Amino acid sequence: MIFKDYYKILGLESNKATPEEIKAAYREQAKKYHPDINSENNFSEERFKDINEAYKVLSNPTTKRKYDRMWNSNIGKKKKFEESKREEGSIFSNFFNMFFGEQLQSKEEKKSKKKEKLPIKGENIDTEIDVSIEAAYYGQDKKISLRAQDGKMKNFTIKIPAGIRNGEKIRLIGQGKKGENGGKNGDLLIKINIKDDKRFSLRGIDLYTDLRIAPWEAVLGTKVSLDTIGETVYLHIPKGIESGEKIKIQDKGYKDGKGGRGELIAEVKIMIPKTPTKEEVGFFEKLNEISKFNPRNNLE
Repeated sequence: MIFKDYYKILGLESNKATPEEIKAAYREQAKKYHPDINSENNFSEERFKDINEAYKVLSNPTTKRKYDRMWNSNIGKKKKFEESKREEGSIFSNFFNMFFGEQLQSKEEKKSKKKEKLPIKGENIDTEIDVSIEAAYYGQDKKISLRAQDGKMKNFTIKIPAGIRNGEKIRLIGQGKKGENGGKNGDLLIKINIKDDKRFSLRGIDLYTDLRIAPWEAVLGTKVSLDTIGETVYLHIPKGIESGEKIKIQDKGYKDGKGGRGELIAEVKIMIPKTPTKEEVGFFEKLNEISKFNPRNNLE
């Protein structure tokens, strides 16, 4: 095995050099033999490799102590240095690797190897499903089918908790993409979309519904029944109510997550018969003759 005099390669006379002197010597030699400056000189490229190799050893206190014991044994006894006979290879020569091995591998190599061995969690899979307002209110088990990575359909049963909020996600742990290097599988995230229906629309924790009444009910006032989730309530309609007015019923809305409920808001809509009978037509004609009411006066 050919011994390399790293101190001589850096232009230093002995191993008594300080860390500052080693660093300064390295910069001077690296600048002198840099391949970009000596592009046509093959010797400069090899020399530059040796300079880097020498600095890696001598700039590290642990490997410097190891090397110094060998340097004292070889150089101190004036053994011939045979640098010209060294084998061609990478920056880390056989001599270098035999004594220092992986201890002086570049940080990039260590990071790369470490990264290859680290377990990597699989990616999450996102999907979404639609549920009705009542299903979300009461909660339910819902079956869904998704296509797996191998192209096959996979069935899942999702437990939708009672009172789940619109846009909330349910997580199925380990049902996402497979992990790498022994890493855990990703998760399946299912976004819940609560869809409005013919009876109700959901806004936050309040439910909205239409309260349809006849023209004479609006004029005379009345009492009507209104279906809510799970029960029927009765409302008093005051005389002279107009379309667009809203009646709020406390604690008949959607769950608030704290044991309570929002409001049920009923919007009044005054309806007229699309196919009135002769008697009804006669009634409205008579009303038209005797009434002095003009709804457009309100616009003045």
